[in-house]
Amino acid sequence: MATPSDPNAEPALGGPDADPALASPAAQATGLRGPNAATERRVAYLLVVATVTALALAGVYVAGGQPQAEGALLLVSLGSIGAALVLWAKRLLPEGEVTDERGSLPSDEEELEAVEEAIGAGEVFFTQRRRLLGLLTAAGGALGLAALFPIRSLGPDPGRSLETTAWEPGDRLVDEEGRPIGVGTLAVGGVLTVFPEGKQQAGDSQVMLVRVEERLLRPRRGREDWSPQGYVAYSKICTHVGCPVGLYQATTHELLCPCHQSTFDVLDGARPRFGPATRSLPQLPLAVDADGFLRARDDFDEPVGPGYWKRG
Repeated sequence: MATPSDPNAEPALGGPDADPALASPAAQATGLRGPNAATERRVAYLLVVATVTALALAGVYVAGGQPQAEGALLLVSLGSIGAALVLWAKRLLPEGEVTDERGSLPSDEEELEAVEEAIGAGEVFFTQRRRLLGLLTAAGGALGLAALFPIRSLGPDPGRSLETTAWEPGDRLVDEEGRPIGVGTLAVGGVLTVFPEGKQQAGDSQVMLVRVEERLLRPRRGREDWSPQGYVAYSKICTHVGCPVGLYQATTHELLCPCHQSTFDVLDGARPRFGPATRSLPQLPLAVDADGFLRARDDFDEPVGPGYWKRG
């Protein structure tokens, strides 16, 4: 049997000096040869599988989506990348520490020749690693591309829709039957759920209309003329988690949310007095028209409902 030192020995199929014609079909197909060729080919195949399945995942989503297929493709893609990285770390990266005594800095001719031979032998190593890095980049890029498509499922940009409601300046207040609300509709202590005329189906525009003695009101600055003849109007959507504020305690002048027991002081701009709510109910500015009907001066003074990401 020929030994490595035998000048007549045939080059090993996996060595750096191997004749390409003598390499295995797999080695010729991938271009990966050397002492770690088998492991490198496994890593390459795994990264190719990860790339293909990631692109297939994007295609399935664009075609309309199918949760089971998307889950299976995502599993294969991520699993292939993970397995490739594990093989790369365990089999291809150098292990252990190599130490040596520090000799003289100048190199003799023998050392220079050894370095040149090492660089020449390592040329295949660096080429192979570049190919694997390219495949890893392709797999990561394909998976990242597939991850961008589900952004469409988030829906359109809400714009200012969370900051406004259906109320517009001049809208007349009506009850659920569409009957307009006049100054004589409620007696002091009365309460009624009202809507903007013609927009009774707008869920964010329901209002608790309460009539109190006008002299008891403590309006905030700038709201002195929002409550004609003792009528005050507040959003019916609780500022805690959005439950309907549907109860009114006339003796204490408090609106009550039955879900979590938040209470709001009607006389003081619906300021929270008890419970988990921390913000006042938004107030709707009111006016009385020439025919004695209540109308909105404008939309609420702030967004209705609980807090969201753009709201402080």
